[in-house]
Amino acid sequence: MANLKEIRNRITSIGSTMQITSAMKMVSAAKLKKAQDAITQMRPYAEKLTELLQNLSATLSSEVGGVYSEQREVSKVLLVVITSNRGLCGGFNSSIVKGATKHINDFYSNKQVDLLTIGKKGNDLLAKKYTVIENNNDIFDELTFENVAAIANNIMEMFAEGDYDKVELIYNRFKNAATQITTVEQFLPIEPIEGEIVSNADYIFEPSKPEIVLELIPKSLKTQLYKALRDSFASEHGARMTAMHKATDNATDLRDELLLTYNKARQAAITNEILEIVGGAEALNN
Repeated sequence: MANLKEIRNRITSIGSTMQITSAMKMVSAAKLKKAQDAITQMRPYAEKLTELLQNLSATLSSEVGGVYSEQREVSKVLLVVITSNRGLCGGFNSSIVKGATKHINDFYSNKQVDLLTIGKKGNDLLAKKYTVIENNNDIFDELTFENVAAIANNIMEMFAEGDYDKVELIYNRFKNAATQITTVEQFLPIEPIEGEIVSNADYIFEPSKPEIVLELIPKSLKTQLYKALRDSFASEHGARMTAMHKATDNATDLRDELLLTYNKARQAAITNEILEIVGGAEALNN
């Protein structure tokens, strides 16, 4: 019976785990819907704004704000690594940490590389190996454009002052609830469109080109960072919902196996008791 009690305790424990993982799955599913709608609605605007900026980049070097399109010899690199503050989301955070490490080893092994981390999980792991100049864990508590703009302004200022020659973003791009794509995206300097500039990209500037460019560049860069954070935020909830769904399914399978084992052991124990009673009765009759 001690063995039966042990199995019964394990079944109860797995049942409690199932309740937790199932609840976490439902919470993440609810948050995912809102986050997915936000990034789906924002992505076309951000991509069009980036395209417009890239079309203008060929003429930015002599214009106001041209410092953000200045191509320099790369010796100092800043990587903005975006992860989450919480775990239990499968390989969401580990894929970013591994991707950042591989990217540094492949392209910047002989360069000075500093990190600006957004998210506690990435910071905890990467700070052991690399220099982290700034960590922003609280941004996901209130993910607004204004809060993200403050981080973007800081990055733009460091690039403009020559602290870094190149800035890149590393984050999980949201595809669907089950798929997140580890993405490395250049933030600064602004990349011009490769090849010829689109022929129909003919713009009329009012009041003037320098004034428009002055407003357009910072807004585009802030929007780019905000989109990356929105992508990562939606990816996190998608990954957590998928992970908790798999955890619940695995717990269900394990519980069913233990129930089968428990019933077999209980049946064997009852059979033994019956045999002992019958054997005792026959002994008395004889």
